[in-house]
Amino acid sequence: MGTPVFEEFDPASDCECPGCVYWRRVVARSRVQGNVGHPAARRGVVLVATAAAAGTALGVGHAVPAVAAVHGPAVPGVPADDGPDTPQGRQAPLHGPAGQATPAGPPSDATRLPSITRTEIINRARTWVAAQVPYSMTSYWSDGYRQDCSGFVSMAWNLGQNEWTGSLDKYGVRISKDELQPGDMLLFHNPADPQNGSHVVIFGGWTDSTRAYYVAYESTRPHARRQVTPYAYWKNSSRYVPYRYKGLVAGSAGAVSEESGAADEYPGAVYFGPGANNAYVTRLGRMLAERGASRFYTTGPGPVWTEADRRATRAFQEAQGWSGSAADGLPGPTTWEYLVEGLGQDVPAAERVGATGSPGASGRSASYGVPGYPGRGLFRPGADNPYVTELGQRLVKKGFGKYYAVGPGPRWTEADRRNVEAFQRAQGWRGGAADGYPGPETWRRLNS
Repeated sequence: MGTPVFEEFDPASDCECPGCVYWRRVVARSRVQGNVGHPAARRGVVLVATAAAAGTALGVGHAVPAVAAVHGPAVPGVPADDGPDTPQGRQAPLHGPAGQATPAGPPSDATRLPSITRTEIINRARTWVAAQVPYSMTSYWSDGYRQDCSGFVSMAWNLGQNEWTGSLDKYGVRISKDELQPGDMLLFHNPADPQNGSHVVIFGGWTDSTRAYYVAYESTRPHARRQVTPYAYWKNSSRYVPYRYKGLVAGSAGAVSEESGAADEYPGAVYFGPGANNAYVTRLGRMLAERGASRFYTTGPGPVWTEADRRATRAFQEAQGWSGSAADGLPGPTTWEYLVEGLGQDVPAAERVGATGSPGASGRSASYGVPGYPGRGLFRPGADNPYVTELGQRLVKKGFGKYYAVGPGPRWTEADRRNVEAFQRAQGWRGGAADGYPGPETWRRLNS
């Protein structure tokens, strides 16, 4: 069944807008006869299709060109309309604020390519996502880059002009699926229909150890987006080829500030697992400790990945009810989001079994050798329970009760939150670790 086309308007055949001029040139060199109309007058309706199993994987290490002619199977279980309709423009210089071209040319060799780190590539991609830059193959954003898929990648890689899917591969080195890291690109160039049948995205990191899904940064209708995507893409999966930018330079993950907004974004699976040594591992451990997993660490979280990190991560994942590959002890984007945003359930406290085989002397679940942490849900606006009173008494005993007007009580108030925040800041914590709501580590220190 052919794709239905709807005519919205049909301008005069001598229309001088860039779109009509371009299409008249295309038609003159093609077999298509008659007036093709204004590009904006044609909008495809994407047909929805579903299938049945898991994602399609791109083979690695093969030597076929990026423009292989065969179409891969649709991603099972994924509606076909999730694949965007992304026509694109050709190579073009950067444009100024008034939409006028500015002189610029592509570098003649890799030695003249602008240097950039992976972090900078992802941060540049995020600027368009945050601004929700509208998709357009004829418009240019304030930074001079064309607002389509290839313009988006040209921007993220900080290229000297707007490239297209037929030229972006010249700026990269072809790599395998296993070599993909944040900041690389996945490119599909369709020579049969290069303007309307091609697409390119920035790879943002795997979602989990199965490598079936990844975070994609891309420009598509209606605007630039960041979205979990089946590998290699929603459709034409087998035709996407991974590339690494030739001008890539090493960057230090340790330079990432925990108080910066960028640190809240999932950095990618490459930063976690055996052999990893970076600031993201430290932050992961601290967040896990705040969510009840500090018992897995004997010396506290650090930048070197250890078995303690894996066990703590797995305990947190299992606390959410996840299993199998979703609880493999390696943090994916969802695990990271839950930790950063304080979502889901805390790691249950380990029971301390006494000589009689019953829980610790307090009669409650206990961990760290102190009365058991009861859970975050008991310390929130509207909470009214004995644990709030106990918390307040501990705060007063530690010298952090100045915001109480009449002393601690069972009902959670803003005074409780401010006193907890003061205590947390006294530990040197900042940001989400000092939000005034007691996690397991705050509870442990108050009871130590």
